[in-house]
Amino acid sequence: MAARGHVQDPNDRRLRPIYDYLDNGNNKMAIQQADKLLKKHKDLHCAKVLKAIGLQRTGKQDEAYALAQEVAALEPTDDNSLQALTILYREMHRPELVTKLYEAAVKKVPNSEEYHSHLFMAYARVGEYKKMQQAGMALYKIVPKNPYYFWSVMSLIMQSISAQDENLSKTMFLPLAERMVEKMVKEDKIEAEAEVELYYMILERLEKYQEALDVVRGKLGEKLTSELQSRENKCMAMYKKLCRWPECNALSRRLLLKNSDDWQFYITYFDSVFQLIDESWTPPLEEEQSLEGEVHYSIEQAVKFIEERITEESKSARPLRGPYLAKLELIRRLRCRGCNDEYKLGDPEELMFQYFKKFGDKPCCFTDLKVFVDLLPSSQYTKFISQLLEVIPLSAAAESEVALPADIKALQQHLCVVQLTRLLGIYHAMDKKEKLTAVRELMLRYRHGLEFGKTCLKTELQFSDYYCLLAVHLLLDLWLEEGEETAVWQCLTFLEEGLSHSPSNAQFKLLLIRIYCRLGAFEPVAELYSSLDAKHIQHDTIGYLLTRYAESLGHYAAASQSCNFALRFFHSNQKDTSEYIIQAYKYGAFEKIPEFIAFRNRLNSSLHFAQVRTERMLLDLLLEANISTSLEESIKSMSLSPEEDDIPWKDLRDNRDLTVLFNWDPKDRDISEEHRKLSLEEETVWLRIRSLTLRLVSGLPSLSHTIQPKNSEKTAENGVSSKIDTIRSLLQQLEAAVDSGKKFLEQKIQYPVLGPPPTRMAGFFSNGSCQCQTSLFYLVSDIYELDTNGLEDSAEIQERIGNSFKSLIERLTDLFNKCKGDLIEVRDGTLKTQPNLLENLVFFVETISITLWVSSYCDSVLRPFKSNLQKKKKKKKESSVAMPPVFTHFLDYVTELQTLTSNVIDHIKGLEIILTALKLEELSLKDTLLLQEEKKFTKTVQGKVQSSYHHSVQEIGELLKKRLDTIKKLKI
Repeated sequence: MAARGHVQDPNDRRLRPIYDYLDNGNNKMAIQQADKLLKKHKDLHCAKVLKAIGLQRTGKQDEAYALAQEVAALEPTDDNSLQALTILYREMHRPELVTKLYEAAVKKVPNSEEYHSHLFMAYARVGEYKKMQQAGMALYKIVPKNPYYFWSVMSLIMQSISAQDENLSKTMFLPLAERMVEKMVKEDKIEAEAEVELYYMILERLEKYQEALDVVRGKLGEKLTSELQSRENKCMAMYKKLCRWPECNALSRRLLLKNSDDWQFYITYFDSVFQLIDESWTPPLEEEQSLEGEVHYSIEQAVKFIEERITEESKSARPLRGPYLAKLELIRRLRCRGCNDEYKLGDPEELMFQYFKKFGDKPCCFTDLKVFVDLLPSSQYTKFISQLLEVIPLSAAAESEVALPADIKALQQHLCVVQLTRLLGIYHAMDKKEKLTAVRELMLRYRHGLEFGKTCLKTELQFSDYYCLLAVHLLLDLWLEEGEETAVWQCLTFLEEGLSHSPSNAQFKLLLIRIYCRLGAFEPVAELYSSLDAKHIQHDTIGYLLTRYAESLGHYAAASQSCNFALRFFHSNQKDTSEYIIQAYKYGAFEKIPEFIAFRNRLNSSLHFAQVRTERMLLDLLLEANISTSLEESIKSMSLSPEEDDIPWKDLRDNRDLTVLFNWDPKDRDISEEHRKLSLEEETVWLRIRSLTLRLVSGLPSLSHTIQPKNSEKTAENGVSSKIDTIRSLLQQLEAAVDSGKKFLEQKIQYPVLGPPPTRMAGFFSNGSCQCQTSLFYLVSDIYELDTNGLEDSAEIQERIGNSFKSLIERLTDLFNKCKGDLIEVRDGTLKTQPNLLENLVFFVETISITLWVSSYCDSVLRPFKSNLQKKKKKKKESSVAMPPVFTHFLDYVTELQTLTSNVIDHIKGLEIILTALKLEELSLKDTLLLQEEKKFTKTVQGKVQSSYHHSVQEIGELLKKRLDTIKKLKI
């Protein structure tokens, strides 16, 4: 809570109980205590603010804001009130009000260092960089401390970063910042490392690389001590920018002599050697070779240098991987350049074999060798694997034909070989029978390996977990490439078994999530994702695994929850990042400030953020908005407007981690850059379709019929004509997005097994939902036309509307037909699932909801027409005033819609009965090939899928019943 430092102030003692109540979350008591205090001390501003905090936290935002503004208008200068108001405004997400608060305080107390620094930080929260610069200088004039001066300099850099005009940035802001720092340098006032870092940052941004290098190498550079090799790294960066390859080479060589295991310097060393070779560089005769010492400028020198590092490594107490991998890297580079000198370094196969013998028991051995397997000829793959297997100490167990490792070291070596076998495509070349044999062997090795992990804690992974994962990958090949349905159930069985022994294994959980979702079972997924305990940025990078499937599989409550969870992270990002920036200013970590800003922008432009926001709003409308009045209320509460598009289409960032699942596939089967691009394109097109659908729905209430007669003046005055223009414009955009989607799907792209999950777009087009929803929005345009022209001269429009009603019912019936079938059934002793039926049902519910909202609009237009006709009928006292055909069309359409919805509800009831009656455990027990342990997990897995389907069907049924009740009210 607010600081309460001034002990001598009697008000502190009076306010303390309120602070305590607020700190303990007892907001009602805090409000009562504040009221008591205010009766005795009416002018105690802080008590009013604390009361406002209590009101804010009990959901009375308007009262809290009014009370806060009452105090703010008095421009308080006491620390308690200012701190309390700052907390309140932060909780209201109104940081801009804090700036006004401290601007007033600074005017009243112009020499207060504390208030000036608070004002600077308030500007930092809202990104007012120019005002930050002025506040920093004002602060420096009052208290001439270096940090305040450099706050002002950093604010100039931030102005240059945020400037739209790059020319302005380089001609005004950065040169001014440079002059300000140079002034301090000349006066010898540079005190801290952060100030040198800032000077370096300015020169680097101005592309004054030589000056930056001079600073780092000079006296000021001596202050760069907080990070290991900070000066060397900065020098290296500048040498690269200046293309001073001799210095680059000499410095990286010198650093490798100090530490021959630092991989980044090997890369720089090789880069510089080959640059010097390409430039035919020769050392000067009289001068020193470079500022940094001796330079290597030939392949012979590089080969000799690497050999020396390996010789040195052999004398080292700790084995170092760097020199051995550097040798392979040099061979790879020589081969890429078409040089014939690689023979000088040895045969890659032999070098990799020797490397395995030395480091094969380390888990990193596989990832090290993975980079260099393309040096092996494909004809040597099998021979290479056999060669590796020969050096692993395996002993045949009495009860098994398979030779098993006797200790953890041998197990790690064997695991490395198995991973390489998968990577080299040897498993992929096997037929079905061989693959199943390999799966059995891998699972045997997995279960044997559990013996080595008996003492492992629950938070630790079992040594043999990768065997289980590799077995699952083989089964996934059988399922997705050969359509072997039993393989998927085995996958789930093995993963659940693995998870029971390694409850913290994230890979087991992630793979279970992907497979359950592919089977259309979302219920177990929510719990699995929760147990992953995803932190901060992971809600953006892996959150798509959850949000992609929740709603599309009919788990509306879970979908709502998962969207809320993701949105909470994105919304808190704004507030959190501001705090990081403030801390960076306080502690002089200036180089981190642009990084924090870039991080915030990256999250604000996140594709996942835009998707979750759009789907969440559509979901809310689906669950809450039954008829036009409640639709209007929901749209108002979401501040939705058809004219506004808040998605940054040009800057959308795909932050998904598509490699979060371990993968041992060869390059030709792995996720490529092309797959990433295609996935982003698909996701963007689908997001555009969903966003336009949402905006079209949000435009419906604004078109609703007004009682006044329709004439051009009234129409323009009400602004309704512009609303229908917006709807028509959005409809054109939707048609364009749909065309883009169809063109994309014509490519028939197949992502890798564990690549990006496809969107719902294919189902949206194939089941007819797209045609239904588009025709509904065209119907809105026709109804509006009827509403504007009246009934007298609109026979053609009425006929068009009647035809639209008929074709809509036909399309909805087709969509329902694509929902028919059993979700899960036993066929030829195997379980067959049809998860696409669930997705079709969800699309049907969504389409029926849009149908209902459009029908509600039709009803609101036709009802007044009918009541006017009835009034005329009474006046003329005629028994038979001819009713326009549109009324009959609408009533017939509503009756058919009601019948269709009732049929779907009956179908869903039938699905529920079948799912309840299905006895899956009997099936799993009949399979005699399963081990007793496996039978237990198979039963669990099948039960989870069955329960999830049941849950989905129930939620879909409940929502459809609500829609049916509303359809029954549509009788004009």
